[in-house]
Amino acid sequence: MQYSKEVAEMICVAKGANHGPAPIPEEGKWIQSTQITDISGFTHGVGWCAPQQGACKLSLNVKEGVIQEALVETLGCSGMTHSAAMASEILPGKTILEALNTDLVCDAINTAMRELFLQIAYGRTQSAFSEDGLAIGAGLEDLGKGLRSQVGTMYGTLAKGSRYLEMAEGYVLAIGLDKDSQIIGYKFVHLGKMMEAIRKGVDPAAAYEKNIGTYGRFAEAVKVIDPRQE
Repeated sequence: MQYSKEVAEMICVAKGANHGPAPIPEEGKWIQSTQITDISGFTHGVGWCAPQQGACKLSLNVKEGVIQEALVETLGCSGMTHSAAMASEILPGKTILEALNTDLVCDAINTAMRELFLQIAYGRTQSAFSEDGLAIGAGLEDLGKGLRSQVGTMYGTLAKGSRYLEMAEGYVLAIGLDKDSQIIGYKFVHLGKMMEAIRKGVDPAAAYEKNIGTYGRFAEAVKVIDPRQE
C-alpha cells in the first residue's frame, strides 16, 4: 500500500471505540454484517429498462450470501422473456455481490437486482423477522395454481371506454354491461388450471369449460361483449 509523503510523516494516533456496523434484522436474528456470507433473506423487487418499455419483478432467496432461489417475472417486452430464461440460470449459486456485478442480459432485470441488493444488504427483506427465513421454494407460492404470474391487462379509450383483458383470475372472455353500458362483471378462464387439467389428460374442450368462472354481477348483465373484438 502506498502512502503520500504527508501521511507517511504523520504521528500515529490510536483508534478509539469501534462497535462495528449497526445490526440488521435477518431471518429472526439481529446480525452485524461485515461479510457477504453474513447476509440472508427472501425478498422481491422491481426493475425497469432505460426506455421503460418493460419491467421485471425479481424474487430472491439468499442464504449466507448465496442466492439459492430466483423467480424472474417480466412484462411488456418480448425479448425480456429470453433474458429472464438466462437470468434464471445465472443467478442461483452466485453471491449477491457477484449477481450485482453480473450482466443479467436485460436492463430491467439488472435494475431489479440492484433494488434487491439494497433491500437485502440493509435488512429490509420480507423474511427479516421470520425465524430461519423462508424455505427454498417459497418463491413459487407467489404464482398460485398452475404456476403462472399474476397478470393484469386493461385497455381503455375516451371514445370507447374500458376493456378488461386479463385479471388475476385469468384470461377475460367477456365483459358484462348494465343498462347504462357500465361494466358490472366479467367472465374468465383460468389458464393455469386449464393447462394443468389438459396436461393430466383431460380433453381440452372439457378443461376449458370446467375452468370458466365469472366475477361481479356478470349474471345480471344486460349486454355481454368480447373485449378483444367488440
